[in-house]
Amino acid sequence: MAQTVVARSLRGFTGAGYDKGRPLLVQAAWFAALHLLFVKWWFPARWRPVLLRAFGARVGERVLIRHGVRVHWPWKLEIGDDVWIGEGAWILNLEPVTIGSDCCVSQGALLCTGSHRRRSVTFEFDNGPIRLEPGSWVAARAVVLRGVTVGRGGVVGAGAVAHRDLAAGAVLTAKGVSA
Repeated sequence: MAQTVVARSLRGFTGAGYDKGRPLLVQAAWFAALHLLFVKWWFPARWRPVLLRAFGARVGERVLIRHGVRVHWPWKLEIGDDVWIGEGAWILNLEPVTIGSDCCVSQGALLCTGSHRRRSVTFEFDNGPIRLEPGSWVAARAVVLRGVTVGRGGVVGAGAVAHRDLAAGAVLTAKGVSA
């Protein structure tokens, strides 16, 4: 079966329907705070949740966020209690990301709510929220893509890519889902 080839014209990209959620000045202030303070090894871990809250994130108690963590838009982030986010994790939340209580997002993990319509000539957005249910774990260098819910106690193993919902208690490895 022959595949249809889409001739891209990125010049025509509009970003239609995407709302950043805050004015440009707030976006700029966040990027300054992110790059000058939040990601730095010397910035105290106990202040990272405070800084996120100052920019509109809903962050629970006893949340540990290590250095090198990047959050695209704090106002589109909700984190429960007793959550750990490891060094170098990236929360690319063009849409809302919800991290339930007792979750772990390990070193170098990526939560990416953004994508593009592959059949769109102008490559328009095809974004979707991400939800990590309580007790779930996104292991080192794992990726959770847009629109995915990781069920309660589910595990996205090291290096795995979750491109569809993961049932409660399920384990996704780089080789597939196991019970």
